[in-house]
Amino acid sequence: MSLRSLSTTCSSRWIRRWSSRGSRWWKRKVGEAARIEGLRVGESVLPRGAAADSDGDLVEAFLAGDRGAFEQLVRRHQDRVFGLCFRLLGSRQQAEEAAQEVFVKVFKNLDRFRSESRFSTWLYRVTINHARGLHSRRIRRREGDHVSVDAGFGEDSGTSRPLQLSDTAPSVEEDLISAERLGQLREELELLDPLWREILVLRDVEGLSYEDTAKALSVAPGTVKSRLHRARSELRKRMNRRAKREHERG
Repeated sequence: MSLRSLSTTCSSRWIRRWSSRGSRWWKRKVGEAARIEGLRVGESVLPRGAAADSDGDLVEAFLAGDRGAFEQLVRRHQDRVFGLCFRLLGSRQQAEEAAQEVFVKVFKNLDRFRSESRFSTWLYRVTINHARGLHSRRIRRREGDHVSVDAGFGEDSGTSRPLQLSDTAPSVEEDLISAERLGQLREELELLDPLWREILVLRDVEGLSYEDTAKALSVAPGTVKSRLHRARSELRKRMNRRAKREHERG
């Protein structure tokens, strides 16, 4: 079972629960931002029955004064933003709050979006940067709890395949993977240096291409490949060490 499958299983129920509340929180949180900006949210200037087919259409409509277009963007992307926050932060409550804050930031800064790139890629970048800030503040509050990986390594050109659980626990059958194992993998992922965790989440969990991952992280595609190789290696090492400790405890 791949890291992507494990992470999806681990967070899907929280995504469903969060999504069901989405229409309530976005109106409250984004509405607050709108009032600060002197805007009215939720009233579309598009003809009744008209539909925007792409994110770009919705962005253009919003910037032209259609505040209802933003609600459509939120509904379209809220699950993915929450899922990304959850995997980067490891806490349902923090992920809910972070997702809300991300959309408020997007609301206030959508005029900075450049249509040369996809809206979803830009949204990933906003989400990642926000999660980085939250994670840094959390680490400062919990000094000593974070296990950091030395980032000083050469950029090699090696490639590696997505992490498979069989790499870390070869004696366990895939169809017998337990909730405990899922939790262990998520814990070790959270303890990784943010540099490695971000690359794993974007490539192996979210399934972004190398190019889109590079754009989301503002790095070169070659850097994505080398970081991904190192990140997978670090996570395997952590899982192997954990499995060894558990075996020794008997």
